[in-house]
Amino acid sequence: MTATSAAVRVRGLRKVYRPDRYRQVAALNGLDLEIGAGEIVALLGPNGAGKTTAVQILTGYRRRDAGEVAVLGADPAAAGRGWRARIGIVPQQASDFGELTVREVLRHLAGYYPDPRDPADLVAAVGLAGQASTRLRRLSGGQRRRVDLALGLLGRPELLVLDEPTTGLDPAARRQFWTLIRELAAAGTTILLSTHYLDEAEALAARVAVLVAGRIVAAGPPAALAGRDTAAARVSWLENGVPRHQHTAAPTRLVAALAARAAGPDGEIPGLCVTRPSLEDTYLRLIGAAPDSLRTEEESA
Repeated sequence: MTATSAAVRVRGLRKVYRPDRYRQVAALNGLDLEIGAGEIVALLGPNGAGKTTAVQILTGYRRRDAGEVAVLGADPAAAGRGWRARIGIVPQQASDFGELTVREVLRHLAGYYPDPRDPADLVAAVGLAGQASTRLRRLSGGQRRRVDLALGLLGRPELLVLDEPTTGLDPAARRQFWTLIRELAAAGTTILLSTHYLDEAEALAARVAVLVAGRIVAAGPPAALAGRDTAAARVSWLENGVPRHQHTAAPTRLVAALAARAAGPDGEIPGLCVTRPSLEDTYLRLIGAAPDSLRTEEESA
């Protein structure tokens, strides 16, 4: 990936908090990250890993202590209003416009963008056409989350930052949201997704990056993260009514041997199941393997 094709380039990013005169906490400690234009990247990590600080620096809401950062070709610390209009943010907290209707909020804020999306079209796109005249304080939590998504998309962003975007959405609404995100990426929008839902990261992201104690400890396609695609498979089956399992790097060979030895009269191997480590398995291994010396306390800063 060349510098010109990267929507986000981060090198050696460092941010230190000083909660009191005696302590300092490194929320980010040499973070490197690159996101291509039109790519969906999921940022994963436990609470306190540095995700919120990283997102705030990338979007210009917090200054860094060291490192190089370029977002849409500009340094967020020095970029102006025109640059901010090119970025959409769906924050973790719900929007606070309780006395306004959905339609009023979008029409009002559309005036802050040079080329906003049509508010009526956007209301329909996020599934709120029936609540367009409803005050935000009367919406359910999931409906408020859809308003947040609409606000993030209002300015036709080149980069969309999503912080736990589907919290509070029911399964059907989550799938509708996923479809919308895929359509945006296909149209060229770059998307940075911070989520605790690993199924969401696996469904949407071309790459995932696991952040632990302010550093990326692993990055790659979800199916291949940290060697997941080549890890030993777990083969389980029933033999003479007894559950058995074996880990192997050659599951096909083992299944062939089992077919000759343990298959029933119908040719099937009772209880046969072949699995490789899930994304959750890999993620938990990565965050558990981080040395204590790398751990941070971002949430206490």
